[in-house]
Amino acid sequence: MRQAMVTGGSGFVGRHLITALRARGIRVKALARSTAANAVVTALGAEAVSADLLQVTAAHLQDCDTVFHAAALVKEWGPKAAFHEVNVIGTERLLDAARQAGVRRLVHVSTESVLAEGNPLVNVDEAAPYPEHPLPRYPLTKQLAERRVRAANGDGLETVVIRPRLIWGDNDTSLLPQLADAVRAGKFMWVNRGASLTSTCHVDNVVHGALLAAEKGAPGGVYFLTDGAPVPIDQFLSRLIASQGLPVPEKSLSFGLAYGVAAVCETLWDTLHLPGQPPVTRMPVALFGQEITVDDSRARRELGYAPVTTLEAGLARLEA
Repeated sequence: MRQAMVTGGSGFVGRHLITALRARGIRVKALARSTAANAVVTALGAEAVSADLLQVTAAHLQDCDTVFHAAALVKEWGPKAAFHEVNVIGTERLLDAARQAGVRRLVHVSTESVLAEGNPLVNVDEAAPYPEHPLPRYPLTKQLAERRVRAANGDGLETVVIRPRLIWGDNDTSLLPQLADAVRAGKFMWVNRGASLTSTCHVDNVVHGALLAAEKGAPGGVYFLTDGAPVPIDQFLSRLIASQGLPVPEKSLSFGLAYGVAAVCETLWDTLHLPGQPPVTRMPVALFGQEITVDDSRARRELGYAPVTTLEAGLARLEA
């Protein structure tokens, strides 16, 4: 790898990717769709490319042999068209540009939520089929994007998909701030008291897996990434919350009640076009209120993947 393009370079995963690539002496370009994003990626040592996914062309990818696609609209709620535009159409345009530019390999940062339809995911591996009716907005559009990435493999462009579950870690701009805000606002509640098991993936391990996928991943392959053995979600989230100096909430709802209320809220907001977002939606209930565990054996076997930061070490760093 001589030069790489990172999409979403100013985001949580993208910033860590740029840092790791530059530490290896690899030149990096990064899409930057705002002045603030430009400043972030430039400070990390990347060459800022002023464009977003909908504007990207082969010229933006000139001289890049590898693309790391970490950009996505990652939100609980919003206009369905916005999710489709960024996550699906944006991915399609990036794939077209990469092929035209002669990019050798594209690594797509996906998610276990491509399999989310409201039921538990118990130790699932890459053979699990896509559900016909995934949860809307983020899970649906990430599934559609992943399908397009896998279909694009061939004719000189090799595509590889990684699926980290529940990305967390240092300088988090996604999970931890949202979690802390919910606790401060009194909006956080456990589902089934947080007793379900969950897989997790520290951002260090996401980056490690992405780099291995770029080097060794099977063309067209998909790889789950985790920190190792699953943990009860209450133990994990409680330590994240406490690391921010916040009290750990005690309120809890049953899964059935939480999911049912979320479904009703979504229907009301979608049909009546109510402002703002519903007080609760199905995605967080489905992904944090029941078991979501994945098997990373394929990554360990084919890529030589093993976590570089353990769950305990990562939590200790946050707590320190």
